[in-house]
Amino acid sequence: MGRKWNNIKEKKASKDANTSRVYAKFGREIYVAAKQGEADPESNRALKVVLERAKTYSVPKTIIDRAIEKAKGGSEESYDELRYEGFGPNGSMVIVDALTNNVNRTAAEVRSAFNKNGGNMGVSGAVTYMFDATAVIGIEGKTADEVLEMLMEADVDVRDIEEEYESVVVYAEPEQFHSVQEAFKNAGITEFTIAELTMLAQNDITLTEDAQVQFEKLIDALEDLEDVQHVYHNVDLGE
Repeated sequence: MGRKWNNIKEKKASKDANTSRVYAKFGREIYVAAKQGEADPESNRALKVVLERAKTYSVPKTIIDRAIEKAKGGSEESYDELRYEGFGPNGSMVIVDALTNNVNRTAAEVRSAFNKNGGNMGVSGAVTYMFDATAVIGIEGKTADEVLEMLMEADVDVRDIEEEYESVVVYAEPEQFHSVQEAFKNAGITEFTIAELTMLAQNDITLTEDAQVQFEKLIDALEDLEDVQHVYHNVDLGE
C-alpha cells in the first residue's frame, strides 16, 4: 500500500504549499461539522475527525475556534455536501468532494476544470466503485510490529499496517478511525503524521510523463476551487 500513502502525502504537501487556502477549507469543514451536531468534539464524532485532521495540517487554534463559535452562534449560513466523479487523461479516475452554498456555481466550476484539463465529468457512481472509503493514520517512532501489538492489546482490527517512508501507517475501516487513535493515545502517542478519512483507489495506474503533467494540472485546478474540499484519484504520483 506504499503508493497509496504516497498519493495522500503528495496531496498533503501540495496543500501545505498554500496555507491560506488550507485554512479556509478547514474553517468551512469545521463549521459544517459543528453545525450538524454538537459543537463539542467529544460528543460529535464528525467534528472530532475534522479536528484531528486539522492538527496534522497545523491549522491555527484561532481558525478552529472561530469556526466553532460561528456554529454555536446560530449562523444561518448553510452548505450542501456534494460529490462529483470524472475521468482524467488515459483512464485516470477522480472523485471531488465539495461543500457549497451555490450548487449551480460549483457544478459549473468543477465541470469547467475537467473540460479545460483533458478530463470529463461522469455520472454518479461512475468511479466510486473503484475506491474504498478508508481511515489512514500514521505515526513515527514505532515499528510495524510494535503498532500491531498496540492494536491487538486494544482489540482493534485493521486492514493493513505498513512501514512507509518515516512513518508506520495504519489502514482501517472508516468506523475504526477513533478506535485506532485511542489505542495510540492510550500508549502515549498523541502526534500523528497523518489522520485522514479518505477514498483510496483499489488499483493505482501510472501515466506517461506528458499525461501526468496534464493530470496534475487537472488536480491543481480542482483543488484551487473554493468549494472543493477533497480530491481523490487513482494515479501513482511517484516519489
